[in-house]
Amino acid sequence: MSRIGNKTVAIPAGVEVKQDGFNVTVKGPKGELSRSLNENIAMNVEGSEVSFTRPSDDSRMKALHGTTRAIFANMIEGVNEGFAKTLKLVGVGYRAQMQGTKLVLNVGYSHPVEFETPAGLKIETPDTTTVIISGISKQNVGDLAAEIRSVRAPEPYKGKGIRYVDEYVRRKEGKTGK
Repeated sequence: MSRIGNKTVAIPAGVEVKQDGFNVTVKGPKGELSRSLNENIAMNVEGSEVSFTRPSDDSRMKALHGTTRAIFANMIEGVNEGFAKTLKLVGVGYRAQMQGTKLVLNVGYSHPVEFETPAGLKIETPDTTTVIISGISKQNVGDLAAEIRSVRAPEPYKGKGIRYVDEYVRRKEGKTGK
């Protein structure tokens, strides 16, 4: 099991943490996030550090301990610095563009695929084959990036599709390859 839950989380300057029962609100320069944490894991705020304790050492509690600590650390990082995911469109004629608050993708279908920008997130297209999704919630940024990627996931033969910038697509040989 991971021992990540035993590490303390430092609260940077300019970030406020409020605890109301099991609800935690983190406010920082980029915005505010609220979340209900697990009732079995106790959160202790001591000065500019937060620690978490679990009631027992069974495997489920150890897993919840580390998960709760990681979620809280991501909330702190999100309101302080924010998160971003970059997608790359690979393929002839594949392009992305913003039309107002909509992301319009042309990825080989007979129709363009449109995504409305959700509240709290920002979508940018610096060029026609790059999409940058940014926001303060790591979960929302990752969910939207995965949803956009699922429109045309990279295929292994030609490598065409929508992929993360740091993603490696393992290529396969075709029928003629020996």
